Amino acid sequence: MVKPMYDVKKGYELAKEFYARYGIDVDSAIKTVDETPISMHCWQGDDVGGTEIKEDKSLTGGIQTTGNYPGKAQNGEQLRQDISEALKYIPGKIKINIHANYIEADTYIERDSIKPEHYDKWVDFAVENGMGLDFNPTYFAHPLSTDKGTLSCADENIRSFWVRHGIACRRIGEYFAKKTGFPCVINHWTPDGDKEFPVDALSPRMRLKKSYDEIFEATKDVENVIDGIESKVFGIGAESYTVGSHEFCMGYVMKANKDHIIATLDNGHYHPTETVSNKLSGIFTFSDSVLLHVTRAIRWDSDHVVGLEDETKAIFEELVRMGKLDKTYVATDFFDASINRIAAWVIGIRNTRKAMLAALLQPNDKMKQLELEGDVTARLAYKEEFKAAPFALVWDYYCEQTNKGVGLQWLSEVQKYEKEVLSKR
Repeated sequence: MVKPMYDVKKGYELAKEFYARYGIDVDSAIKTVDETPISMHCWQGDDVGGTEIKEDKSLTGGIQTTGNYPGKAQNGEQLRQDISEALKYIPGKIKINIHANYIEADTYIERDSIKPEHYDKWVDFAVENGMGLDFNPTYFAHPLSTDKGTLSCADENIRSFWVRHGIACRRIGEYFAKKTGFPCVINHWTPDGDKEFPVDALSPRMRLKKSYDEIFEATKDVENVIDGIESKVFGIGAESYTVGSHEFCMGYVMKANKDHIIATLDNGHYHPTETVSNKLSGIFTFSDSVLLHVTRAIRWDSDHVVGLEDETKAIFEELVRMGKLDKTYVATDFFDASINRIAAWVIGIRNTRKAMLAALLQPNDKMKQLELEGDVTARLAYKEEFKAAPFALVWDYYCEQTNKGVGLQWLSEVQKYEKEVLSKR
């Protein structure tokens, strides 16, 4: 990579001097941000297509990917190759997050019959790179994923099929944990809902509760698996009623009262006036941990590439101020097919970690003390002052020390990869 356009070490020393005036340990912040795992979603690389052997790979369940940028990964090998390229420019500890439809088998395997060995190529990849592996049941893009629902379906044959899928996924998650040495985080989300508000809104939710109960009861012997229960306001085709609403999912997590069953908060899954940053303290009042899906919603759950925007920064500020960063399972979840997919990974995950670093480089103890003393004037002054603090100089130094590219050094390398690899697909 080309050399930085300025003296990064000198910039870092100046930034350290600034932060030292406020009692902030910059080196400690860098250590924390480097050691905090981010779960990198594989589906950005192929537009959520998956690697199942089947003719129809169209998306259902209200999921849409827009754009047709060239170079999309066509199989598991290409996808892992692209992930490896992106990882060259993403600092910090990373896990890989895959969906059940990223199975690699010689023939089509029905989703209620998937086995751990069908994902051994992903396991080998994770182990070779010293990374953990997270997992998701895929309750969409399947003939039995219809407007009738999946885990909430009134047709017992369909509902039980998806229960078996959930059971299989938890056992695969345990296999991942054993092989990689890291706990496997599984996220449970269904697209079940209705375009119009149903006459009977309760029965689907009772069936969804029953399905989750059956999945967890059948796999109560599973170890080292963390299960997130994810809510959503609406989806395409389910605009009026979502079975797994925020109230339902929060109620299920709290009623279950199990250490491994936690809430998943996706910051694209709520009303425009709701923010995940404002929900976190409420969750942590009653729960020890949370699964966080970082995305960028525009108008709806559009899953744009994560930006270094106000809500992204506010989420990590809240986690750091509560002392709950180490109790949060951070994962990215976006898919943009309108730009270079590798660049999308790099931009989004770097921004996620940037927001984390910026939150750590704030005088949080001082601001808490001012608040406790009732000095809200000074509290606001401190908040505003640190919006312009030189955290970017620390970020550049961190990227240089980890050899991940300072500033936009990575961009020319990704463009070169596009010309030499992606353009030939």
